[in-house]
Amino acid sequence: MGVSINKALAATCAAAALVAVLAGCGGGQKEAPAAGGKIGGKIMIYTSIYPDLIDMGKPIIKKALPDLEVDWFQGGTEKVIAKMAGEMEAKKIAADALMVADPSYYYTLKDQKLLLNYASPAAKDVIIEKDKDGSWTPVRISNMIIAYNTTKLKAEEAPKTWQDLTDPKWKGKIAMPNPLLSGTAFVAAAALSEKYGWEYFDKLKANGLRVEEGNSAIQNKLLTGEYLAVMILEENILKMIETKKEPVKVVYPDDGVIVVPSPIGILSASKNPAGAKAAVDWWLSKAGQETIVTGWMHSVREDVRPPNGAPALKTFYGKAVKTDWIKFSKEKEKYKEEFRARVMEK
Repeated sequence: MGVSINKALAATCAAAALVAVLAGCGGGQKEAPAAGGKIGGKIMIYTSIYPDLIDMGKPIIKKALPDLEVDWFQGGTEKVIAKMAGEMEAKKIAADALMVADPSYYYTLKDQKLLLNYASPAAKDVIIEKDKDGSWTPVRISNMIIAYNTTKLKAEEAPKTWQDLTDPKWKGKIAMPNPLLSGTAFVAAAALSEKYGWEYFDKLKANGLRVEEGNSAIQNKLLTGEYLAVMILEENILKMIETKKEPVKVVYPDDGVIVVPSPIGILSASKNPAGAKAAVDWWLSKAGQETIVTGWMHSVREDVRPPNGAPALKTFYGKAVKTDWIKFSKEKEKYKEEFRARVMEK
């Protein structure tokens, strides 16, 4: 990593100690600090981040917070949301902290008073939008982009905008992940429907748009040439390029990247909010953000380099496709039903 891990971890431990002192102001919930004022006990984090990134972060978190036991439930955003729904219905939420892709879901939880407001000391270094009350803070940035296979297309032939995907020359050769299953794909569908109207998806369907269950199926078929241009997560393509030297390339659309500032938040039902706060502090710290970047996602901090092969966030964030998270939250099922009816039904 680009900075001294030891220094970063020392700073994180200091922040965690500060959290322990301040935790008594957190609304009277039960907390489980270890003896001597250290952050201890156990927390459960529900997340949609990739398992290999969790595995990479585990030993680093353990060094930073040695007395805190962190357990994980990992699944796609919609799988995590479904698990949360069942627990909310039973009034037995097991998660202490939540890290899923779709910011609009956090507004739903906030409206139901299920999130704990917490202004992490590290939040001051977060350079993109965050909840004014501290109920959620972006912890990673995933970007929906266009990708193509460089053995099938020259750079000048590749689509440059989202609108280009409606060109008949791509008929039957375009794909996207399923917004009913993927949080980032849902954001993409909602954002593009707001920007261009649902007629945009009518045109995509007429042009043979395929909807795949997830990004893995799309990237495999992009390599075989079954698809020529796809809507996919930037991190998937960057990983393919760096780890396997695959012949694929990212296009940052001229009409706006779909920037998804995936949050972290603490559940108000947490049995160990001090531990959850310490985990939030670590993920937002420079060491935590450098771990995020090793997963080919952009950091929410300006002092952390972009993922390998990617431009700096500031080069495209200013012209990103607009996202109305509150509207997406309130009308989520309407967006999904509209997409299902227009694109997925025969």
